[in-house]
Amino acid sequence: MTLRVVVCDDQVLVRAGFRVLIDTTEGLEVVGEAGNGAEAVELIRRTRPDVALMDIQMPGMDGIEATRRVLGGEDPVPVRVLILTTFDLDRYVFAALQAGASGFLLKDTPPTDLLTAIEVVAAGDALLSPRVTRRLVAEFAKRPTVAVEAAERLADLTVREREVLVQVARGLSNTEIAAELYVTVATVKAHMGKLLMKLAARDRAQLVIAAYEAGLMTASPSPGHTP
Repeated sequence: MTLRVVVCDDQVLVRAGFRVLIDTTEGLEVVGEAGNGAEAVELIRRTRPDVALMDIQMPGMDGIEATRRVLGGEDPVPVRVLILTTFDLDRYVFAALQAGASGFLLKDTPPTDLLTAIEVVAAGDALLSPRVTRRLVAEFAKRPTVAVEAAERLADLTVREREVLVQVARGLSNTEIAAELYVTVATVKAHMGKLLMKLAARDRAQLVIAAYEAGLMTASPSPGHTP
């Protein structure tokens, strides 16, 4: 199956470079380009791609607002949004993930890693660069209070589900979580399904946000493991 991708960036040369890279990769195809947020929303609603590469800083409507509009509202589009930017500032990371983005990569990411990222988010996994993950953890660790509502969302989780959620928030894959907790990958997948259902999350990125907002990472981190 060919993954259909749209490229949303205000720089023509950047869009052209991404198009060549994607179109020359087996199993991937660019089905449209947009130069600003408003065009991105219209393009995504019209083409219904599998993945949208979304720049943050674009004229008029930015990429975060465009992401929020296509993934929310009365007619959400089931697209995976991969944020690409030259900036790794905290406010961009938080805003992008809270808007529903499934991944966040810097534009200096190697081409092969970008292609892998497209496949990863299309499969429903979250993807954050190591730099972004470290900043995310550091920022939430500084927060003095935990949102009561966010913490209550975790009330129905079992001890094992909480353990899996912690590992997800650390950025581990299912295989890595299985090794960490000494269980099978199939068991991890079963717990993941329950987590997505109980927390009404669409993908791993939303599970990461839920874990941090509820204070799970700072209140009960895994001994000896610092993300």
